[in-house]
Amino acid sequence: MGQVSVTLNGRTYRLECGEGEEAHLIALSEYLGSHMETMKHKFGQVGDDRLILMASLMVTDELWEARRQLQELKGAMAELRRDRSTADESSKLLRTDLADTISAAADRLEQLSQRFAGHASTRR
Repeated sequence: MGQVSVTLNGRTYRLECGEGEEAHLIALSEYLGSHMETMKHKFGQVGDDRLILMASLMVTDELWEARRQLQELKGAMAELRRDRSTADESSKLLRTDLADTISAAADRLEQLSQRFAGHASTRR
């Protein structure tokens, strides 16, 4: 079990964490601490509990906004996938139509070629 000491608003807290998670926990506490400093500069020293609460609410607000954006992106991705599927189907149909048109044109050219060859042999 790992242990770290973090300082928030001048107070040191000892926390336990999983092995190898120490650096992550320190980074999280530093992030929360930066929000606490913002609140302290904005509202003054209103007490540790209130600063931690306000900073936690700011971080939670960031999390909610990130989750909202993630949901929007998931919706946009689903729509793009549907659009891609529709475009793929349209592309397949167009390729089939194009292949049919080319085949018909080739058949017609072959018929014309045979007809011209027949006319040419009768003129000789």
